[in-house]
Amino acid sequence: MTHDYLPISRQDMEKRGWEQCDFVYVTGDAYVDHPSFGTAIISRLLEAHGYKVGIIAQPDWKNKESIQSLGRPRLGFLVSAGNMDSMVNHYSVSKKRRREDAYTPGGVMGKRPDYAVVVYCNLIRSVYKDVPIIAGGIEASLRRLAHYDYWFNRLKRSILLDSQADLISYGMGEHSIVEIADALNSGLDVKDITFIDGTVYKTRQLESVYDYKLLPDYKELVSDKKRYAESFFVQYSNTDPFSGKRLVEPYEGKVFVVQNPPSKPLSQQEMDDVYALSYMRSYHPSYEAFGGVPAIREIKFSLISNRGCFGACSFCALTFHQGRIIQARSHESLLREAETLTKEPDFKGYIHDVGGPTANFRFPACEKQLTKGACPSKQCLFPEPCRNLRADHSDYVALLKKLRSIPKVKKVFIRSGIRFDYLLADTSRKFLKELCEYHVSGQLKVAPEHVSDAVLARMGKPKNAVYRRFVKEYNEMNTRLGKEQYLVPYLMSSHPGSTMKEAVELAEYLRDLGYMPEQVQDFYPTPSTISTCMYYTGYDCRTMEKVYVPVNPHEKAMQRALIQYRDPKNYDLVVEALRIAGRTDLIGFDKKCLVRPSGRRRKENGANTGAKPAVSKKKKPIRNIHKKKGR
Repeated sequence: MTHDYLPISRQDMEKRGWEQCDFVYVTGDAYVDHPSFGTAIISRLLEAHGYKVGIIAQPDWKNKESIQSLGRPRLGFLVSAGNMDSMVNHYSVSKKRRREDAYTPGGVMGKRPDYAVVVYCNLIRSVYKDVPIIAGGIEASLRRLAHYDYWFNRLKRSILLDSQADLISYGMGEHSIVEIADALNSGLDVKDITFIDGTVYKTRQLESVYDYKLLPDYKELVSDKKRYAESFFVQYSNTDPFSGKRLVEPYEGKVFVVQNPPSKPLSQQEMDDVYALSYMRSYHPSYEAFGGVPAIREIKFSLISNRGCFGACSFCALTFHQGRIIQARSHESLLREAETLTKEPDFKGYIHDVGGPTANFRFPACEKQLTKGACPSKQCLFPEPCRNLRADHSDYVALLKKLRSIPKVKKVFIRSGIRFDYLLADTSRKFLKELCEYHVSGQLKVAPEHVSDAVLARMGKPKNAVYRRFVKEYNEMNTRLGKEQYLVPYLMSSHPGSTMKEAVELAEYLRDLGYMPEQVQDFYPTPSTISTCMYYTGYDCRTMEKVYVPVNPHEKAMQRALIQYRDPKNYDLVVEALRIAGRTDLIGFDKKCLVRPSGRRRKENGANTGAKPAVSKKKKPIRNIHKKKGR
């Protein structure tokens, strides 16, 4: 097997002695041959199974010739928008065009189309009428059935129909893509590949489909938001590979989109094998002249130790994509990769992260999940930790100790985020001690998201009292260790369930801390999350309760401004919000007030409370915002 980048041109194919690729992978990202990129994983996995794979990265979607650069593949085209949904990649929550694309050489914006999967697949189909097309990646995975599209503000059909693809490989795809490849290689027609877990196909009749749940017709979903909420919850409840049922979504009874049950999770050996494939571990050399691909900076010296998440935050799509069952690599696999990192010429001694969707999840929430799957009607951590939860950090602590002991490694950071409620569920505080002593770079970022228990319940997050308890223990541990290290909380505005009352409650909390966050995430309705379903329908699909949803852009701006109420630019919005909430008592000169009366306010930042900004312009360290009033 040649250890080099996969072919991106005819010349590359000739160097390998290839006349034809088995598969051509079309991606909206630049070609980065690193296991943090789905394109690299799927392509290298197929290569390891004996298939010839070529890459067409960021083709000119306005030019049919761009899709023909590697010729007609023997078995099919694989299509992905890249590591992000193309619309999230292109637009902020305010629907403004972003300035940089981290997955493009030089960070240049505009090298991929909106709705990239649909555009690429239709481009391929316009040239190759009968070549199988398999769509995958995050964009296809989360749009596999009818879904709310925030940018068009309407319900859209399954991406399978709009793209003219033959199959969707949803989820992480390692199992399903090899099965698809083997089926095609055996001579099976793509229309007959209807039996593979982790795939979605379309059919005009249901005689051959068995043991399925019938979802409402798309026409009914469009006309009745409540029906869509009910249908979405059926989808959400069938994302487990052990208990998930086959789902059928009709389209006016003329065509049926069939979602097979999810693929089984990878075993530890399979995870190790995936990350041991022959990656070049960088972007293609042809991008060097453009300044490289910015996204590599964040992951080049990081280790992916796990997949999946049983945290089940309502605004996160991980349940739909990676599932709730944790899959983890062995210590030996991670240590081998870490030693490889130390041999890189630009390695400075720092491993930037050891984690995944949630860093401190290293095994399934309970033993039952390995044979029976995750509970379809219960969550592992919400609203309280399940009594069967196995909260144990000993394996993670042992792994971190081994990584720290590798020659040339100066420090190992944890930056991919921890679940503080899971940390607290572990009766031992050994991990908290290790975290504070060795793995915090002065600041630990955590995600309480809000302080109102009413909003937190809609988010699927623990009550605010749990976060306060974590803050107390984190501060006590740092004091015991003689360290001055801080917490930086991530907060979200305008999430479904947040009225102006809850937004003011959050502002008061920040006032009492003397803290104004520099960054605030306004809720972003991305495809296939419970929160997005709430945003579109006004119902919490778990309970079918009506939910207040701030959808007006001006109201959303007011809720966001309240979090950063000390910024003079937000003054008018804050005053308006306080009047709407009936909280004009917070406009005045008392120390509890958020802003001064009009005409008497000071212009400088932080004038309302006398508190300094969280970070100065010189980027001095954040002071410990949680040490006021015994926090």
